[in-house]
Amino acid sequence: MYPPSAPALQRDFISVTLTLGQGYDGSKRWRRRSCWRKWKQLSRLQRNVILLLSAFLILCGLFSYINMADRWKVLNDRSAEEQKMKPANPPVLPAPQKAETDPEHLPGLLPQKPQRHFRRGPPKLQMRAPDKEPNRRQSQEQAGAKTGKEAASQQEDTAHRQEEALQGTISWRGAVIEPDLGTRLPSRKAAFTPQPSPRPQETPIQTASHNARQQAVINAFRHAWTGYCKFAWGHDELKPVSRSYNEWFGLGLTLIDALDTMWILGLKKEFEESKRWVSNELQFEKDVDVNLFESTIRILGGLLSAYHLSGDKVFLQKAEDFGNRLMPAFQTPSKIPYSDVNIGTGVAHPPRWTSDSTVAEVTSIQLEFRELSRLTGKKKFQEAAEEVTKHVHTLSGKKDGLVPMFINTHSGLFTHLGVFTLGARADSYYEYLLKQWIQGGKKETQLLEDYLEAIEGIKRHLLRKSEPSKLTFVGELAHGRFSSKMDHLVCFLPGTLALGAHHGMTADHMELARELMDTCYQMNNQMDTGLSPEIVHFNMYPQKGHKDVLVKPGDRHNLLRPETVESLFYLYRFTGDRKYQDWGWEILQNFNTYTRVPSGGYSSISNVQDTQNPQPRDKMESFFLGETLKYLYLLFSDDPNVLSLDSYVFNTEAHPLPIWTPA
Repeated sequence: MYPPSAPALQRDFISVTLTLGQGYDGSKRWRRRSCWRKWKQLSRLQRNVILLLSAFLILCGLFSYINMADRWKVLNDRSAEEQKMKPANPPVLPAPQKAETDPEHLPGLLPQKPQRHFRRGPPKLQMRAPDKEPNRRQSQEQAGAKTGKEAASQQEDTAHRQEEALQGTISWRGAVIEPDLGTRLPSRKAAFTPQPSPRPQETPIQTASHNARQQAVINAFRHAWTGYCKFAWGHDELKPVSRSYNEWFGLGLTLIDALDTMWILGLKKEFEESKRWVSNELQFEKDVDVNLFESTIRILGGLLSAYHLSGDKVFLQKAEDFGNRLMPAFQTPSKIPYSDVNIGTGVAHPPRWTSDSTVAEVTSIQLEFRELSRLTGKKKFQEAAEEVTKHVHTLSGKKDGLVPMFINTHSGLFTHLGVFTLGARADSYYEYLLKQWIQGGKKETQLLEDYLEAIEGIKRHLLRKSEPSKLTFVGELAHGRFSSKMDHLVCFLPGTLALGAHHGMTADHMELARELMDTCYQMNNQMDTGLSPEIVHFNMYPQKGHKDVLVKPGDRHNLLRPETVESLFYLYRFTGDRKYQDWGWEILQNFNTYTRVPSGGYSSISNVQDTQNPQPRDKMESFFLGETLKYLYLLFSDDPNVLSLDSYVFNTEAHPLPIWTPA
């Protein structure tokens, strides 16, 4: 029901409407009068609200205008700076050819739009590189690198924030989950004749002399390190094609991962420069999430190894600080740690999409935490990590020693039962069973028993032969159904089996190691570039004209991974068979041919089956310096006393830690 004045108001409204219609053609006076009448009919409160809203909209318009003007200025400045820094003659990828002895004459890569790496990580942090360059750079390059560095700082950081806002989640140690797009066979690889690179000028710290192949590794490291120093100093990862950097944790990941590699290769100057950065610049008081597993094996492991090799206490001090900041991850109902922890606030949490952690992540941190306790005398690190191992030992859901890929942090039980793999999310569980037993002086029989049971489970359920060459490979099992899929990550297994045989396992472990090593080499050799894809499928049935190794389009990328050369190192160290050195030499030369970026660094590639355009992904993972080149250098050494495997055990990021001896 309307109030008494409602009819009158309604009539006025109709009258005003008609009047406005008439006033549209004639005079504007009636329109102004009708508007004024409407305004006077409003209450004081209504008029005040309208005035406030009008003032607010005017302020918003002014702010938007100022902000838009600033953005256009930033974009114009950035565009001008990019044009200034753009190389006059971008490198072009030629057809495969023999490697030149001068590393600057090796084939380059065609810069392309970088593909997205879907990986978990925090927002980009400010950690600017100092304005310094390696001595071997010419003075003209020094001046050019410094020119405009401060002017471009804000624009670079804006670009990195925009890029990282688009990033998602990592599947496993830098790997990208690709769609299943079918299978295509590789073509025959072009002939390639490797030649050694020139001898470096730097004198080693530990090794008396380098042979030609070791010197080639040193040259490769220097080239990668030059790119890192130029474009990514103090940041996590080099983007060599775009001459920039990527942040994951904002903790100088590549630098820390490469510390012990520099020491082993005898690069004293580079090591000392990096040590100063760790001492003066590396700070963990940051509001940033880190992945417990990745930061443990790369940062904690890298600092502990650098301490053991150099004896400098700054590395141990940083390691203890970082270890303390990781401890909140273990504060869960089941004592199975969360996957992520904020090292500044101490808040730990699982991934946003699940309350599960991966089994490999929670069972591949023990070597590092145990060693940190031994060095500091604080048992909390060892006790927290070993509690996880003991708990997993008691769980049901295994299949003859094989474990599922996921474990719940609340219940402490395996999830996604019935799926078994030695690839992503499970691989290093088996590796650390053996290595913890070795690290502890071969006294913890429970670890050895679990390892031996798992190897028998692998033989019983996951081993098959390919066609036509009868290559032994490790597949996957999902609810009783076998898949011929094998990740490149699984190529850690030949080395682990050989290490076990060296420490007393039965001879059949070494025999299996040799067979699987042949398979991992063929995963490289049967590709056109001679570099292994991330994932292969093996042909299990006789088919005319088919090769053993099949690759789906979504699996053709190579991330500069170390697993093949890691196992080659172990096999050569224990057998002395020089074919393993020759295979490693082929792989190094293929890295130089298809992944080397002339301006500095090496790039992951998207297509190992295309020699003309391997499609650089514009990313150099930290493990290329921390693992791949380190294992290649050790593979080419003929001195078994260089990091003797009776004295050291390597963590899953290739950081050597001492084997404990009785007190």
